[in-house]
Amino acid sequence: MSAKKRILFIANEMSPYLELTEFSELVNKLAIKANDTGYEVRCIMPRFGSINERRHRLHEVVRLSGINVNIDNDDMPLQIKVASLPSARLQVYFLDNEELFKRKFVFHDEEDKWFDDNDLRTVFFCRGALETVKKFGWPPDVVHCSGWMTGLIPAYLKTIYKKEPVFAHSKIVYTIGQSTFKEKLGSDFIRKALIHDSLKEKDLEPFKEANNVAMFRGGATYADAITFGAEKVDKKLLTEFTKVKGKKTLLYNEESDLTDYLQLYNDLAS
Repeated sequence: MSAKKRILFIANEMSPYLELTEFSELVNKLAIKANDTGYEVRCIMPRFGSINERRHRLHEVVRLSGINVNIDNDDMPLQIKVASLPSARLQVYFLDNEELFKRKFVFHDEEDKWFDDNDLRTVFFCRGALETVKKFGWPPDVVHCSGWMTGLIPAYLKTIYKKEPVFAHSKIVYTIGQSTFKEKLGSDFIRKALIHDSLKEKDLEPFKEANNVAMFRGGATYADAITFGAEKVDKKLLTEFTKVKGKKTLLYNEESDLTDYLQLYNDLAS
């Protein structure tokens, strides 16, 4: 490549830091393979309290921290930490907030009860990730979002962030994975997700059911390309998004050596 293309991975799980589904390992492999192939790669994920900072050598990025993310008329401080991915020369950025992410469990408490504020945590992470990239001043050619918690990011990129210079030429890949929860994000989720006056409820129509399938549906609706990250995905989503006019799709392939993903990135970035 004459000039390095940039790929930003935004995920709510990535091996070795958090492994909730098999796709966490694939995100790791994709980031490393893209980096080794000549892409410039960065990764963003939440700093859940279950992630051991000492073991993974996380440290705060002072020059990036200090952003306040406004959600539901509340300014919430965003702390940004970074680690180098083991065996690879690429950086993973962790978004943290004392109130939202310090707890030692991810989405359910020790009694397997769904956290009431998972809706707020989701909106905070999605907006925080995009504000972090603005702070980087690092325009990605491809943004690959995976995990239900990243579902709002394609919608935000195609609406309120589309005029931001850093995202002006970004193409979006969204991965539909396996459903991992049966709860709902709550009746206030859409209201909290309306983070800008120019964003309307109709823009977030695909998310209205506020469940796992709706988060995948919303992310895929706004993406330029859709991949399937698990063998067992919701059948409705498989039917709905396998062949969508104007969108590239990549079906799940257990035997994939990831060159199909790299080709997809290259097609979108060229």
